Amino acid sequence: MVEPAFQGAKHFDELHVFIDGAARGNPGPAAIGVVVLTRQGRRVAAFGEAIGEATNNFAEYTALVHALRLLSAYEVDRLRIYADSELVVRQIRGLYRVKERSLRSLHSQVMSMLGRYRDWSIQHVPREENREADRLANRALDEAGGSSPTGRPREEQREEQPALFPDEEEG
Repeated sequence: MVEPAFQGAKHFDELHVFIDGAARGNPGPAAIGVVVLTRQGRRVAAFGEAIGEATNNFAEYTALVHALRLLSAYEVDRLRIYADSELVVRQIRGLYRVKERSLRSLHSQVMSMLGRYRDWSIQHVPREENREADRLANRALDEAGGSSPTGRPREEQREEQPALFPDEEEG
């Protein structure tokens, strides 16, 4: 999970966390994908994990909870979170209420865990800029036996992956 170069690290100036949740069916077999990078783009950690039967929104929140649990072992001055779920981003920012009962406790956990960071942000990114987290979630689904809509493994359906970082100039 944590890359060898960073296994002894305790403090990070800034980390960029890309999260994704995937569900084949809604609800259906679900998984999460998380990628943690330094500001310079060096990979700190990455993982994908099947989480059983869930909705896509539940998987998105679960990815964020797992990422924040991983990061709780470190001191992080600035945390930048990127997700392709507009709903999750807007709920975390407080722009949307969390109406779905099954998401309320996950939202509460996230907000509590974010309280330990003096400087954090969450930003919506297009799916193309979140491909690595998406790939990890779909690979975890494939390995757990969740089938893709075409019946082929997700990896065979993907084109070459672009860079992970969104443009720094975007707000």
